[in-house]
Amino acid sequence: MVTGSSPAAAVRVAVLPVVEAAGLVLEDVEVTRAGRRSVVRVVVDLADGIGGIDSDTLGAVSRDISTALDAADPVAGAYTLEVSTPGTDRPLTELRHFRRARTRLVRLVRRDGTRVRGRLVEADERGLVLRVDGAEIWVAFDDVVRGVVEVELDRPSGTTEAPDEGEEG
Repeated sequence: MVTGSSPAAAVRVAVLPVVEAAGLVLEDVEVTRAGRRSVVRVVVDLADGIGGIDSDTLGAVSRDISTALDAADPVAGAYTLEVSTPGTDRPLTELRHFRRARTRLVRLVRRDGTRVRGRLVEADERGLVLRVDGAEIWVAFDDVVRGVVEVELDRPSGTTEAPDEGEEG
């Protein structure tokens, strides 16, 4: 067992090379107690691009993470391993998150408290381009306090363009 650091930090050290070798990003690691066992939660994501991790890739990286944890032994006693992707309710906090959300409907809160809802067209270090009511608006990246993807149940799968929706104010 690895000593001298928290279990989550030790798990992070053990699994990071495996996750990166799979071309993924290690989003989060959490170790909690559940009765006599621990639960090790590892969240992985694509580095960039639109779409998600397919189930075959997630299964393969889960097996590789399990092997790495068995070798490093960073958690005392028995544990359950859960490997997942961030999910739609993850807040958009990094530029990479916004880039991954291109073509999606997003809700933003600006530093002055105004809210914007629109389709994310582009994201870079300077800011975001959203389509709101048929027009494109630019929001400085530093001006965004909070951002989330809005779940769209009626959006056709596989499309990069969806009907214009949004509001500013």
